[in-house]
Amino acid sequence: MGPMTDAAVQIVARGPRAAAEAASAALDADSATEALTYSILEEDEAKRLWRIDVFPAGADERAATEAVLRRFPALQVATEVLADADWLALSLSGLPPVRAGRFFVYGAHDRGLATPNTVNLRIEAGAAFGTGHHGTTVGCLTAFDRLLKLRRFRRVLDVGCGTGVLAIAAARTGSRLTLGTDIDPVSVRIAGENAKLNAARVRFVHARGLAAAAVRASRPYDLVFANILAPPLVALAQDIRGALAPGGIAILSGLLRSQQRRVLAAYVSRGFHLERRLHRDAWATLVLRRG
Repeated sequence: MGPMTDAAVQIVARGPRAAAEAASAALDADSATEALTYSILEEDEAKRLWRIDVFPAGADERAATEAVLRRFPALQVATEVLADADWLALSLSGLPPVRAGRFFVYGAHDRGLATPNTVNLRIEAGAAFGTGHHGTTVGCLTAFDRLLKLRRFRRVLDVGCGTGVLAIAAARTGSRLTLGTDIDPVSVRIAGENAKLNAARVRFVHARGLAAAAVRASRPYDLVFANILAPPLVALAQDIRGALAPGGIAILSGLLRSQQRRVLAAYVSRGFHLERRLHRDAWATLVLRRG
């Protein structure tokens, strides 16, 4: 992996999805790497190739990252030295700026790009929500933007909130009660910090599934976001139905195009109707209405 230096580096690990996701979980679980800035995404759908990009802050974090990644022989790992200017941009930017309908999502480094005619959301990723999931975030925001042209949502639940961007978007566009949940306490903390940055009234709670008292207390919801992975989307179909008011909307993402038929079947069998599907890169977003 090259000699250890004080220069800023980018570590790239490529391999099958299972190995990439296992390595991502290991990075999150290790106390020496839990605060890493990194992303995980599907690089080549045809080849089933996934990649992790890590930007360690210093030699100690680099060494810890490389030690974790060495535990996954299915991954090919390379380390590249970054130019100072490149590292400055990467370390300050957080999530890359993205426009999705009326929403403009940006990090601290890009605050000057915000415009007065958009809903500007400053989101810092920290250890939550890999930037590789951006295709799904944009899909959810685009779907939400289109729905807002037709109706408003008073009560909104964001399941697996990550950085909190979807819940914050709802709060900033008029939702009276907005709740976000995540199984990762670090994500809950980061989401709360992002809500303060955006002067958004959102409550974030550490919870697994939708059985938590805080989630039950605010039912029924007019809109549920669930930007997670396909297996938990299928597993939560009945719970999401129970959390929604009749006629309520579920915006589901975090799934690949190849997985949408399976996810859709789980919800249609529980009385949901497909309103819209959006595709961005390899990712799919489903907009469903509870019958």
